[in-house]
Amino acid sequence: MAMVCLSDFEAYAKKYLPKIAWDFFAAGADDCSTRDENILAYKRINFRPRMLRDVSMMDIRTKLLGTEISFPVGIAPTGFHQLAWPDGEKSTARAAKAMNICYIASTYSTCTLEEISAAAPGGLRWFQLYIHRNRVVSQHLVQQAEALGFQGLVLTADLPYTGKRRDDVRNGFRLPPHMKLKNLEGAFEVCKMSLLDPSVTWNDIYWLRSLTHLPIIIKGILTKEDAELAVRHGVQGIIVSNHGGRQLDGGPATIDALVEVVEAVQGRVEVYVDGGIRKGSDVLKALALGAKCVFIGRPALWGLAYKGEEGLQEVLRILQDEFRLSMALAGCASVSEIGRHLVQFSKL
Repeated sequence: MAMVCLSDFEAYAKKYLPKIAWDFFAAGADDCSTRDENILAYKRINFRPRMLRDVSMMDIRTKLLGTEISFPVGIAPTGFHQLAWPDGEKSTARAAKAMNICYIASTYSTCTLEEISAAAPGGLRWFQLYIHRNRVVSQHLVQQAEALGFQGLVLTADLPYTGKRRDDVRNGFRLPPHMKLKNLEGAFEVCKMSLLDPSVTWNDIYWLRSLTHLPIIIKGILTKEDAELAVRHGVQGIIVSNHGGRQLDGGPATIDALVEVVEAVQGRVEVYVDGGIRKGSDVLKALALGAKCVFIGRPALWGLAYKGEEGLQEVLRILQDEFRLSMALAGCASVSEIGRHLVQFSKL
């Protein structure tokens, strides 16, 4: 079957992944309202395309905190990549480097930070951190990531406890015995998510800044109030995220929350968004509303499930081609020409 769009990879992954793995990747919290709204919200945004613009030469490059990437899409942090492909996060890192984009490696990787780093030396990588009750473990991971050449630290802020994902409860989800959370081996019993520290506050950003010179990006912001606090606490970036709809069900779609966050930040830090991106035109809509870059979660896992590194590269190439085409058809020859004038929210 020809893989033409991201939903083709989704259909393949659903058909061929073991049910327990598919259910884990697909799960949203409770009724999955927020998970589904992440996708639906993009459909309510319409373009205002401009005509007769010279789009014979296209420039789709952008920069993340000063580092150039080939186009404004990165790979969001997701756990347990070996559930999708035997090489796990090593394949993800290689695909990201081949496409010259940013990959955010998760605390809950099934490969070690060393393995991820060695798989794609010189690639642009950030490390996503959950702060655990055992702060020594978190401190070690941050310092290890910096020593291995990771270029950013992404603090996930929306997981003091794990959201209720009904299929995982029904399936009694656990990692298979041959898979391990490699970065946490020996720290405590694997998969005891209750060891996350629910007492984390804004003041812990100062603690993180005392551990590392890496720029700190905070992930999970959905309101102008928290966006203001993020800027005040000295972060370099914000990822507008609702954890793919896996945490608090009934929260806003991320593309809707993006507008509020961008207005609050006023260009003082870079703002990114994840959740619900399924087409190149979605990327264009997010950039028009003020995102510097988008990050994809589930579609990256579908690509891995299809053909590992090669499948993920295919997903990224499709998004890249669709983004370039959408830009051209909207009358933008470079990323710098994309702006709020390009979109309107539907009146429905």
